[in-house]
Amino acid sequence: MAEFRRDARLDQPRVSRRVPVPKIDSETFGRFAEVFARFMGTPRFIAYMTIFVLVWIVLNIVGLYGLRWDPYPFILLNLFFSTQASYAAPLILLAQNRQANRDRVTMEEDRRRAAMQKEDTEYLAREIASLRIALGEVATRDFLRSELVRLIEELDQAATRRQKTERKELRREARRAARRAAGAEGLDEPFDEFGDDAEPLEQTPPRAPRG
Repeated sequence: MAEFRRDARLDQPRVSRRVPVPKIDSETFGRFAEVFARFMGTPRFIAYMTIFVLVWIVLNIVGLYGLRWDPYPFILLNLFFSTQASYAAPLILLAQNRQANRDRVTMEEDRRRAAMQKEDTEYLAREIASLRIALGEVATRDFLRSELVRLIEELDQAATRRQKTERKELRREARRAARRAAGAEGLDEPFDEFGDDAEPLEQTPPRAPRG
């Protein structure tokens, strides 16, 4: 009665009375199931089973040394096959489930890699398109050559205009100096028919008298 009251107390944890069950590693058992299922699907297993059945039947029919533990209709052999089938079916299902799990993981990995490859392909396509656009805006060799030729021509024209302007300025300064010199000597200012901007006339050398 005291023991019952002690078990019925709510301030103390109850002691588990479960029967201890040996723990089986699921991974190890799964590998065993796969090995067994693979072996059952080989011609070697069929050959071994055929030899075993023939030896069983012959021994029980002939009765060698009086050994006839399973006479016709071989009930013990049928029981053996039934037991084997009852164990083989779950093992095969377990192996198929493990293979299905691996296939699912493989499919998910393939799907992930396919998505990554698609993203990489789209990125490369965008980069190639941007490179094409950038190359379309880059100056080519012929364009640079034509621009340089045009720039050289403009520089030559500017240099020619500058030289003409300098020559005009020099001529004007020479005329002004001559006018100032003529004014200082009291001479009349020389008449310039063409103005300050006229080009100087080339002086024709005097002809030599004929013999």
